[in-house]
Amino acid sequence: MRTSSAILLALWAVAFFGPLPAQAQGFRFSNPSPDEQADKAAQQRKDAEVSAQLATPCRDRIRNRKIMVLIGEEKNGIVQAKQAGYSQHVDAINVRLKGLGLRTYTAEEIRRQIAQEEVDAYFKNDPDRALSASRRLGAQYVLKGTIASSATRNTMVNVNTVNVAMRFTLTDAGGRPVSSASATNASYAGSDTAGMALTLIEERADEVVAKLYSEYCQNAGAR
Repeated sequence: MRTSSAILLALWAVAFFGPLPAQAQGFRFSNPSPDEQADKAAQQRKDAEVSAQLATPCRDRIRNRKIMVLIGEEKNGIVQAKQAGYSQHVDAINVRLKGLGLRTYTAEEIRRQIAQEEVDAYFKNDPDRALSASRRLGAQYVLKGTIASSATRNTMVNVNTVNVAMRFTLTDAGGRPVSSASATNASYAGSDTAGMALTLIEERADEVVAKLYSEYCQNAGAR
């Protein structure tokens, strides 16, 4: 009885009001909003750009060169670069570089073979000590990532906002720049900027590594 009543009601509505407009017939509660459509389009453009960068031709001899990845955090104008605290950051980048056929060192390998003072030399722009360390490790390139953070008070919601920016610079053993890339993020967080930077790397690593790889293959090949 309920089914028959529903059918009769539907037929009465069509007879009285006429067929539903095409727009109404196509409406679905699951239709994406304009903001969602814009976000999807932006992500598709970003994915296409990453794919194009990763398709950059790269000679086999370049792929086999060794890259040392170092991470440091700038605090009050001084870079703290004890690699033991950034193993996960280094690994997140290394995994992607190795996936492209490039050779990298683990954070543990770097700690075993290079003194902390020599690691600091890379962030203090001391070319002589940096070059000496590169030669001893056998690295042809150095990828240096610097974490910079700042905290502000968001008066609208009465919480602290932490802004984290990371800049990656790839140089050859002599310190000449080859490629660079950057990423930024902001969050309502405490003082764990290293943890937030790791989240930032995981979120943006694909596009950062794609840019570094593309410029590396173009510029390093000309040397």
